[in-house]
Amino acid sequence: MLIRTGPGSNRLPTQAARSALGRAARKTAPRTSLAIWAPAPDREDVVDQLAGQEVDRVPSLLPIRHSRMSVNPFTFYRGSALTMATDLGTRPNSGLNVQLCGDAHLSNFGLFAAPDRAVIFDINDFDETLPGPFEFDVARLTTSFTLAAQNNGFSGVEIENITLAAANSYRTAIAEFAKMGELEIWYNRVDASVLSGWGRDAAGAKGAQAAKRTIAKAQKRDTWSALSKLTEVVDGGRQFINAPPVLVRISLESDVHPIIGGLLEQYRGSLIDDRRELLSRFRLLDVGHKVVGVGSVGLLAFVILLQGRDESDLLVLQVKQAVRSVLEPVTAPSEFDKQGERVVSGQRLTQAASDIFLGWIRGKQGRDFYIRQLRDMKWSPDVTLLAPAYLRAYAMICGHTLARAHARSGDAIAIDSYLGTSAKFDNAMLNFGLAYAEQVGKDFARYTDAIASGRVAVTRDEVVTANLAFAASAEYGIQAVRTPTAELAGG
Repeated sequence: MLIRTGPGSNRLPTQAARSALGRAARKTAPRTSLAIWAPAPDREDVVDQLAGQEVDRVPSLLPIRHSRMSVNPFTFYRGSALTMATDLGTRPNSGLNVQLCGDAHLSNFGLFAAPDRAVIFDINDFDETLPGPFEFDVARLTTSFTLAAQNNGFSGVEIENITLAAANSYRTAIAEFAKMGELEIWYNRVDASVLSGWGRDAAGAKGAQAAKRTIAKAQKRDTWSALSKLTEVVDGGRQFINAPPVLVRISLESDVHPIIGGLLEQYRGSLIDDRRELLSRFRLLDVGHKVVGVGSVGLLAFVILLQGRDESDLLVLQVKQAVRSVLEPVTAPSEFDKQGERVVSGQRLTQAASDIFLGWIRGKQGRDFYIRQLRDMKWSPDVTLLAPAYLRAYAMICGHTLARAHARSGDAIAIDSYLGTSAKFDNAMLNFGLAYAEQVGKDFARYTDAIASGRVAVTRDEVVTANLAFAASAEYGIQAVRTPTAELAGG
């Protein structure tokens, strides 16, 4: 983020001033200091900390969250963004602010369709987005590769090479963006040709072919691939299946339509003009609640089925609850009152191309939500299946992509000046990643001990007895389709 100077704050700083800003940041937070990790003396117990985060979530869904986090240290890391944000806030920082992703682990990158229908690679999760020091995102990303490589059973040398690749790719990409014009940065994106190049670098012609197959997989994950799994045709009409707890269909009685219609009208107001016109050509068919993610489990997440000109012209939107970013306590309060607007604004600022249906609403009970298309060629790799060479190439893609996001929202010249041309920053991120991965292992052990003692409840998705009727009716005045389990629970 550029700091303007002069009367009326209309004068941009010179390149020399921006470069000097980066060098000055080294005094506040030397690059070698980024390597150091030591827990604060008053560091909160991780089990208590995560439990405190769950107070406003749907209680009956929390065992799913705990189960998904308890698989291994990497899945625990995915669900504990709060813990790392709090830890990063105890360290000196560069003060070189960008629009942070806030949860830039490797599984929050992937392929999706741009508005021109090209498949591109970018960050795809912004629940925690907020302005803050650029290195917060880099630390989150590099540590995720350390943990993923450790979880895959790679050797120590392979783990180090993969972690270094992410940091090095970020630093060298920032250097490239620092030399570009602002429009050139803005139009830059990672498309199919770039992905094929990364694959070729990882494994020659075989890697390039693997990249092409990956893009083909993403292209098949369109609206109809989602519809085939989530919906069924009943009495000639398409509706969501009822498969609690992962997907719970909500009954749309006649008095509910005006409520949903009002919320959709509010949502239309958050869209760009041409998208408002497009949305107006669709009508509501059905609504359901769908459990998503790892860290997000327990927050309300709805799916909405809409129909255009006929039964073959369908659109599925995801409505996901947005709460305050885990970064707020360690950076600054959001400028946005509505947390859904915070997410959408951060996503539009940092992504090379965003979903045309990206918008936000505030529900009847004051809860905030953001809305986007469900799936739309969205795909991320299963990192547990990647060999070392491919995971290293993936680390390079993610590092480059994160740098592009930061160059859009921050000052690439200042960050480049801070990073320098040596490997000092790369090595600092490696050492931090190794040290913090060890901390994650300790936290994971405490978490699984809490599960073993019954302090933290777990269950499998297929056997959890969630009752979403109360959550749905509180937000929209609607009742979920009742299951035998819900009847027994008195829902």
